[in-house]
Amino acid sequence: MEIDDVPMDEKAKRMRDLLSSFYAPDASMSSSSMGSSNRYTSPLEAINTTSFNPDQYMSILVQKSNLEGLLQRHVEMAAEIKNLDTDLQMLVYENYNKFISATDTIKRMNNNIVGMETNMEQLLEKILSVQSRSDGVNTSLFEKREHIEKLHRTRNLLRKVQFIYDLPARLGKCIKTEAYADAVRFYTGAMPIFKAYGDSSFQDCKRASEEVIAVVLKNLQEKLFSDSESIQTRAEAAVLLKQLDFPVDSLKAKLLEKLEQSTLDLQVNAEDLSSALVNGSSKDGSTSELVYGASHEASVREFAEAVRAYRVIFADSDRQLIKLAQDLVTKHFDATEQFIKKQICAADLLLVFGIIWTDVLLLGEVLNDAGLPDYSLKAAQVAVKQYVKCKFSRLLQDISDALTQVHTRKKEGAQEYSLQLALEATKKAVLQGSMDVLLDFRQLLEDKSGLIINQRDSIVDWVQEGFQDFFRALVDRFMLLSGKNNSYSQSQVLTEATQAEKVIAGLVLVLAQISVFIEQTAIPRITEEIAASFSGGGIRGYEYGPAFVPAEICRMFRAAGEKFLHLYINMRSQRISILSTKRFRTPNWVKHKEPREVHMFVDLFLQELEAVGSEVKQILPQGTRKHRRTDSNGSTTSSRSNPLREEKLNRSNTQRARSQLLETHLAKLFKQKIEIFTRVEFTQGSVVTTLVKLSLKTLQEFVRFQTFNRSGFQQIQLDMQFLRTPLKEIADDEAAIDFLLDEVIVAASERCLDSIPLEPPILDKLIQAKLAKAKDQNSISP
Repeated sequence: MEIDDVPMDEKAKRMRDLLSSFYAPDASMSSSSMGSSNRYTSPLEAINTTSFNPDQYMSILVQKSNLEGLLQRHVEMAAEIKNLDTDLQMLVYENYNKFISATDTIKRMNNNIVGMETNMEQLLEKILSVQSRSDGVNTSLFEKREHIEKLHRTRNLLRKVQFIYDLPARLGKCIKTEAYADAVRFYTGAMPIFKAYGDSSFQDCKRASEEVIAVVLKNLQEKLFSDSESIQTRAEAAVLLKQLDFPVDSLKAKLLEKLEQSTLDLQVNAEDLSSALVNGSSKDGSTSELVYGASHEASVREFAEAVRAYRVIFADSDRQLIKLAQDLVTKHFDATEQFIKKQICAADLLLVFGIIWTDVLLLGEVLNDAGLPDYSLKAAQVAVKQYVKCKFSRLLQDISDALTQVHTRKKEGAQEYSLQLALEATKKAVLQGSMDVLLDFRQLLEDKSGLIINQRDSIVDWVQEGFQDFFRALVDRFMLLSGKNNSYSQSQVLTEATQAEKVIAGLVLVLAQISVFIEQTAIPRITEEIAASFSGGGIRGYEYGPAFVPAEICRMFRAAGEKFLHLYINMRSQRISILSTKRFRTPNWVKHKEPREVHMFVDLFLQELEAVGSEVKQILPQGTRKHRRTDSNGSTTSSRSNPLREEKLNRSNTQRARSQLLETHLAKLFKQKIEIFTRVEFTQGSVVTTLVKLSLKTLQEFVRFQTFNRSGFQQIQLDMQFLRTPLKEIADDEAAIDFLLDEVIVAASERCLDSIPLEPPILDKLIQAKLAKAKDQNSISP
């Protein structure tokens, strides 16, 4: 026995060697086995081999072991010897029963064989006797058997002759009953006889049969080209014509044209039934079986049988038939794409897929090599991807429609459309619309039909990619609606339409707030839903990264919201800037008359701020008011409104001109530093305050470009003093408002030829007169 290289313990090795020595046929095999183990054992381990050297073993053992080790080895060896004796004794006992059983079996075999040779000799004698008698019977019946066989052949020949003579009548009966298959079978069966004896003995029968079969050929051709006959009947007629050696190859193109026409009819039926499916499912919830109908299934089955017959007739027509079936499936999916554009729901799409899958299975039974299931699965992937894309496009359009209501109502001159309504409608379109879209897509994932069952990972990827692209497109659409579309590639028609109309500032404010809503509310909610129902995917590959990145979308909408908020402030400030331009560039300030009242510009300015306040109250949260004068720890008034400045304004023009610059710089050194422009927050106060600051800063710049006489300077002083109280009520930062109003007055004094201010009593009198006039106007107006 061969020795394996696998390590074994001592007992296993000993048992194997023992069995090998016991069952070895000779000593040479046992010795070879033992010798082979020497290659893998050391002298100390070779004690169980035939090449064991006691002297060498003892010398090595004495060298390597001490007295205690030798005693221990003695005890172990004595135990091993005892175990070997026990194992050998048990081995002998176990094999003793087998030896006894083998001996008994041999004895029984010897007893059974006794007498068998005599029986075999008797059997051989009986077989020889039977063989001799059989030969005698065959010899006596040979002549009669030959005679019977001859008569039988004669009888068969007479039957054939009778069949030939009766053939014309049989064919005539088949024509009357339209059993053309039997007629062809009878005639083709008689053809060998007609070929052999048709010109001699059976000439009349052959001529009569040919006349009748000519009628059969004519009738079969009529059936083949009759439009009233079914495709299956025409196919059977073609088979019979082919059996009659009629040149049916010329009919191949015509039959294929008939099949193509039938596919057109099936497509028309599929369109009608699918349209009924959409209408029925949306109204009364009809099931797919009810809408599909038995007529369409019967038509498809008939077409499948016609294809089967066509394959039988024309064995080399698989390529044309496969293309025909694939074209039919393609037309089904073309119709499905048209339905998808009509914004059908997922349930209707699945029912249409059920119709297509039924047709594919019916045709696949006939055209196994066409690969229609795989072909339809690829087409279904395209259709589902288009469906997902159309859903997101529709959602984007719904959000745009909700936003453009502001444009539409304004253009139609209807009653003012509340910005708050537009905001709420847009929020609902974003959040509820996204949830509805996810619910629709979940129905696709839960479907187990043939066209959808293997597309789960693809649908998950398409949905995640779709949301990522949808929100990017939504940001672009927001930019387009706000008028900032220069860096975006939108449709030219939509761009021209947007540029043709003036963008409403309120819409930009709605866009800013809806961007914040999407970042803080919509994206987390959609992310949770995607994680719960649309996790997995991975078809797109890990090298492209995750399909849906909420953090990136939040960053986009955060940046977009800030842009829209600044754009809104800029748009409103531009309107005020236009008012300021007309105010300061129209009059001749050098020849300005003495002020009698607050200028109308102040009313227009406050009206613009009131409009801004009305818009922000509808859209933005109130927030907290900051920089109130009561909360300030130091003086927040301008250095130019202190007693030093009042005294300076009363000096003579010559003295003031010399000391004004020096005093201005000295005052700035001791005044408290005021932060004019801070970060704009999404609150009412922050937006209004920022707009007021920008407007006052604009007024200051306009003042610096003008030259005033004393009356012009006093008019500016009166207007700014009147604005002080209402602006403090509107804005949060009173300190900055005071500072900027003082800066406008000082800038006017710097540009004034004779900057003598109005006396405080006169100033108060003019302001009170304006307030009284405004109160009267408010009481008169309804």
